[in-house]
Amino acid sequence: MIKKLLFIALFFISIINAYSQEKNKLISGEVSDSLGIVKNANIINLKTKQGTFSNDDGLFRIFVSEGDSLKISSVQHIPKTILITKKIILQKNIRITLHANIYTLNEFDLKRHDLSGRLGIDTKSVPIDKKDSLLRKVMDFSNVDFTKKDQTIDANIRAKPPTNNVDPNSRFVGAGASATIPFKDSERLWALRKELALKKAFPYKILSELGEKFFFDDLKIPVEKYFHFLEYCNPLGIEKLHKEGNLLALIKILRTESISYHEIIKND
Repeated sequence: MIKKLLFIALFFISIINAYSQEKNKLISGEVSDSLGIVKNANIINLKTKQGTFSNDDGLFRIFVSEGDSLKISSVQHIPKTILITKKIILQKNIRITLHANIYTLNEFDLKRHDLSGRLGIDTKSVPIDKKDSLLRKVMDFSNVDFTKKDQTIDANIRAKPPTNNVDPNSRFVGAGASATIPFKDSERLWALRKELALKKAFPYKILSELGEKFFFDDLKIPVEKYFHFLEYCNPLGIEKLHKEGNLLALIKILRTESISYHEIIKND
């Protein structure tokens, strides 16, 4: 009796295995898109939950049966579902074409410092470095009209009163007569203007040559005290040393005087 039951069980198992083998078939496939093969595409049998990936050549193999559904997906493509038909099982091969997925980003505005996009307005809104703005303001000669006399340059200059020549024969002075040089005071005026321009340019030139690090980091001169410090050292002839190119002596004076200058501003 036991042998008979065992025989019946083995018979049914063999029938089930044969049916299962007949139902599940191994098929091959190829995944591609409009540009070529698609690597690492995910292929899953939605019924059996078995899955695989396409290799570097876009090829894959998977067990299917008639009526199953294969879902093929990729990060860069629109997912696609294929119904397995009897024809596909008989051909044992399937070619799948995916379509590229187009991602649309939301619109956004990129602004820095709340700029409007108009150069004429934005240049006034951008923060300016304190050191740079201080020097630019002092060294701005854009509004100076050098064609006009400025009596404030030197209080000792006095314009000569006009001369009225009443000699009727002066107009007939012949060749060889002495001639007067007109506007001789203008030469002195221009010389003074040139000297003043050099004095105004001196703080900018020395800062450019010695560097901001020397004054503001090494000597630790406050930015707002920079011009005051130069005036403090000016009686020692620093402008003359700079004009003569004697920078070593100039630097030595600046280093020495910075010590006493710090004591002065500290007490103030």
